[in-house]
Order: sequence, then structure tokens, then C-alpha cells
Amino acid sequence: MCGVVGIAGKSPVNQMLFDALTMLQHRGQDAAGIVTCHDGRLFLRKDNGMVRDVFHTRHMRALKGNYGIGHVRYPTAGSSSSAEAQPFYVNSPYGITLAHNGNLTNAKEIHDDLFKTDLRHMNTDSDSEVLLNVFAHELQKRGKLNPTADDIFHVVTRVHERCKGGYAVVAMITDHGIVGFRDPNGIRPLILGSRDTVDGKEYILASESVALTALGFKVERDVLPGEAILINNEGQLFTKQCAENPEYRPCIFEYVYFARPDATIDGISVYKARLKMGEKLAQKISREWGEEHDIDVVIPIPDTSRTSALELANFLGVKFREGFMKNRYIGRTFIMPGQQQREKSVRQKLNPVELEFQNKNVLLVDDSIVRGTTCNEIIQMARDSGAKKVFFASAAPMVKYPNVYGIDMPVKSELIASERSVEEIREIIGADRLIFQDLEDLKDAVRTTKVPEVKDFDCSVFDGVYVAGGIDEQYLDNLQKQRSESAKAKKDPYIDVNVDAASVDLTGLQEG
Repeated sequence: MCGVVGIAGKSPVNQMLFDALTMLQHRGQDAAGIVTCHDGRLFLRKDNGMVRDVFHTRHMRALKGNYGIGHVRYPTAGSSSSAEAQPFYVNSPYGITLAHNGNLTNAKEIHDDLFKTDLRHMNTDSDSEVLLNVFAHELQKRGKLNPTADDIFHVVTRVHERCKGGYAVVAMITDHGIVGFRDPNGIRPLILGSRDTVDGKEYILASESVALTALGFKVERDVLPGEAILINNEGQLFTKQCAENPEYRPCIFEYVYFARPDATIDGISVYKARLKMGEKLAQKISREWGEEHDIDVVIPIPDTSRTSALELANFLGVKFREGFMKNRYIGRTFIMPGQQQREKSVRQKLNPVELEFQNKNVLLVDDSIVRGTTCNEIIQMARDSGAKKVFFASAAPMVKYPNVYGIDMPVKSELIASERSVEEIREIIGADRLIFQDLEDLKDAVRTTKVPEVKDFDCSVFDGVYVAGGIDEQYLDNLQKQRSESAKAKKDPYIDVNVDAASVDLTGLQEG
């Protein structure tokens, strides 16, 4: 999972890009990058680390120009080397930089085809570099010194035809403008905003609305599935639908976990969706556990589940309490390599407030259960703090299948729910009771009559239906070999020479 942003401004955009990436930091804490354009030259800074650590004053001063794009990354494929930090760059045609959120499911086939037929070399294992080279190759074929909006829209059409999976893209064509587009299913989010200045209108494209509103931009609308948007170097905006038979099927896990609660994606408030998730889950508890549910207090596993847990407690008429204090300097555990590191990080990440547990029957609410190792640790922490009984509720259904559209979840064999019943999972994690959200209830919680065009979602981690197609057992077997803990353990650590060459003027190769 990643975050992207592109800004076409009337004044230097370096600070705006930095601020936008900071607002999107929750979408990627592994690496960050910004590239800007000024007088036909590109200025790039990217490296591993948080936004605040990658960009220092000397880097910001070097990022000149009124146009630029940025990226924050969680690695979902390839290595976590700084060489795979985005944006990526290719010099022909025109000089193109690109940042991407999502995952191409046919990246290997395209990679081989680009080398065999297009004679294009790629330096990383990143599917974002594959996507960039497809875009560049198709634009090269147009053979024009000054491509028109129609030329660029034709290129995006060809990208949709060649690339399968989930993707939201921002790209910058040197001296021509910024392009943004989404996959034909709209799996990954991309939002358009604008603001008026004394020098004219400025535009922004970003993964979440929070990046727009924090910078004073007005949310215009979501980029439609399959649609492309061009803001040229004169500040003119052009749009076109570039996919055949596009259909709204956004990733439902955005609403469950990844997006900030104050974000609005595809016209749907993430906060309201999570409130409804809590209400739906409370209704199921009332049905299955009855009015005598024996719950004394509802405690969320911070932070994502807090909204759902609060509404659940209100619906059931029981106390809501903050029972865990979170250390915000520990990363997300379900993508941490190695079970021992994940288990250790839970104790570092959460500290119980013992008086909220002592002699109480506690219902812990989390957004989802993936591997289950953290659940086991958290439940034991509750018991160690004096809880009489510990119940556990998941605001999401059982995660049974791997994600192939840009979330680095475990492979199927490492998912606790892949081949187990609710009762078997309950025994493994050590809860006295366990309950999951129903998938149809989750869909109903996210749907809204205000956005009738969003009728369905990509729910592949729950139901195994991959909406972009092309996923079979062989693909999942290959994914198992690449992503499993045992496969990662066999790989040697990536040795990277840490020099400041990632901060350069791409034309003159001057240190930034």
C-alpha cells in the first residue's frame, strides 16, 4: 500500500508536496520521494524512511519548480531497497517520472515483453517501473514532438489494455504536464482537487482527501475508474474515460483499515463507514450472544478500530473505555518480517491500562484479524491485567485470501482464517468468545445512497474473488513462493550503498 500526490501549481510546490506526503504518511512508512520540474529539468529526492527523515532543508531547496509528484511506500513486491523508492524516471520520451499505488498482477509477463519486443531494460523488480515503461513505450510510439491531450489519453488506454491489477498513478511528463489515472475497477483511490490563487488555478491529485483539505484545496471529485486526467504546463485540465466497460469496485479494505478516518474516498466517508461497521457488528452480537452477552466494557485495539468500537458500545449500551495506550513509533505489525519481531513489537506498541481490565469481562474490538499472532499477545495482556473473561470482535470478516492489488498481506498459508473455523481460531488466539463481521454487513456499512454508483467492492481478501481477473492457483502458488516468511528468510539481506545520489538533478547529475 502506498500514497501518491501530484501538484500543478503557480508557485513552487516543494513544500506542498512535503505537506501532502506527511498527510499520507499512514499509507507508507518505508520510503518517500519527490520529483519536481523547472525549466525543463527534473529534480529528485527519494530514500528509505519517513517523510520527515528523507527530506531536509538542503533537499527541499533543491526541489525547484511549480510542478511535481510525490510518493510514500510500503513495499508489496521486490525488495525494500532505496533503489525501489519512487518516483521512477525514464528519459525517453520527453523525460517521464511516475509514482504508483497498487500492484500489477501481470507484471512479469509485461516485464519480459518489454525486454523482448521493446528492448527496454528495467533496473528493479518493482511493478511501478514496469508500468512506467509501458506508459513511456506507448507514448514513444506516438512519435510527436508535442503530444496532445488525445495522444496522452490514447497512451492511458493502451496501459489499461496491457496492465492488469489495481493501480492509481500520477506521472509527470517534462514540460508537458501531470497525468493521473486509475485502473478500470477503481480498486485504488485517486482524488482531484483545486484552489484559486492570484496567479490562477492550481490542481492536486492525491490518494486521499485529507491531503487536499490540509493544503487548502477544494475536493472536486474522485477520478473515475479507468479515467485519465491531464493538467498541462499551461494549467489547463483535460479528462477522458480511457477504459472499456469501467466499473466501480474499490478495495473495501481501504475503509476497514488503511484510509484515515477523516478521509472521504469515492464519495464515502471512512468515518461514517466505520461507525456503521460497529453498529452492524453489535447487531450480530445481539443476535448470536443474546441480550445477556455478559460484556462489562468495550475496549478498542488502537487506532483503526476505535470508531467501530465506540458505536458498538453505544448500540449495546455498555461502557467504552481506552484500555491500551499506543506507542506511535512502532510500525504496523502485520507486515513486519518474522513472527518473533511481530510478537515483540506488540508489547512495545501497546501498554494496558490495568484498572480498565481488573475483574471485568472485556470485549476487545480490532479492525481485522490477519495472522492472529498479535491477537494472542493482546488477549494475554488483558488477562495479565486482571480481566475475568476476554471476548474478541473483528470489525471485518475472516481474512482468508492474500491481497494481490497492493497490500502486502501474508500468503494464504500464513492467514489464520484460511482453513479454520471461528471456533478453531478462538482456541488459537485464546479468547473466551470470538465474533467476525459478516461480509454482506460490511458491504452495507460502506455503501451509501449518496453514491449509488458504488454498488460493489473488491473483497478478495474475504471472498477470494479477484475483480480484475487473471488470478488462478498457479499465480497464488507463485505468490506463496515469493512472499512467505520461509521464502523471505532464504534471501540474503539486500546490500545497499547509502550515498546521497538519490538526491540529484536528473539532467545535470548535480548533488541536491
